[in-house]
Amino acid sequence: MRVLVTGVAGFVGGHVVDFLRAHHPEVVVVGLDSRPGSRARALDVEVLGADLQDAASVRAALARAKPDRVIHLAAQSSPQRSWEDPAGTMRTNVLGLLHLFEGVRALDLAPRFLAVGSVEEYGLVRPDEVPLREDAPLRPANPYAVSKVAQGYLALQYSLSPGLPIVRTRAFHHTGPRRGDQFAESSFARQLAEIEAGKRPPRLEVGNLEAVRDFADVRDVVRAYWALLERGTPGEVYNVCTGRGVRLADLLDQLVALSGQRVEVKVDAARLRPADAPVLIGDPSRLRAATGWTPTIPLEQTLRDLLDHWRERTGERAARA
Repeated sequence: MRVLVTGVAGFVGGHVVDFLRAHHPEVVVVGLDSRPGSRARALDVEVLGADLQDAASVRAALARAKPDRVIHLAAQSSPQRSWEDPAGTMRTNVLGLLHLFEGVRALDLAPRFLAVGSVEEYGLVRPDEVPLREDAPLRPANPYAVSKVAQGYLALQYSLSPGLPIVRTRAFHHTGPRRGDQFAESSFARQLAEIEAGKRPPRLEVGNLEAVRDFADVRDVVRAYWALLERGTPGEVYNVCTGRGVRLADLLDQLVALSGQRVEVKVDAARLRPADAPVLIGDPSRLRAATGWTPTIPLEQTLRDLLDHWRERTGERAARA
């Protein structure tokens, strides 16, 4: 079996490769990356270069890969950055998926396809809608969220006509080692690691700490993705979540406790979003019914591994200095 992973050098892509290597060594992984570099090469899989905004390069990569399955992870994934470049976000996320579908269709391929969406599609939810089911209204509150709604409906259309076997997800917040520091919990962990190393004063800069989010470990999330590729219903959409919420202030307290540092917490206005849902907690019942998936890694372990990742990165930077 050949599996094409777009965005293979990204946060989730690397964990997909780790999962397949550990649990499905018979699978041949082919990565897709816009500019294959050291991170992609370090994965030790074949990596094809393709610009998702260029239909011809996407088709050429698909012709070489000939995948039996596709896990589409490549995206501009930062809501904050989408405010800075909404047009680029739309081109990458919406046109990129369209070019993949059209390439598959033109080459007469029929891989099972996982189109990864986001909790951001639900947007500004009402208290009576929590926990969120897949039939909850979509009220996207930033350009990234709009692009993921468009992706979801594009995937639905191609699953209905011409009938491609596409399974859709709405992934809630997920984190773990190698998470980029543009995301709140990873920013906290990086700052704490730098405080431990004496590279910054004992002050944490944060955004909105009152938001409640449904966090899963990325390693549990990639298990869910694979299970949905195997057993999900084409055309259907599945929440990938734990069903449990945690306030960001409490998550920060856990990280600080793991670090053992005494720190000052300061709200940085630049880290606040123009619109931010107070509570985003999902209902994983549909995913569980289809696959039997449940999360296995406790949040404390996830945060410990994330902090250790930043401790290692901070030490590496110090060694190079």
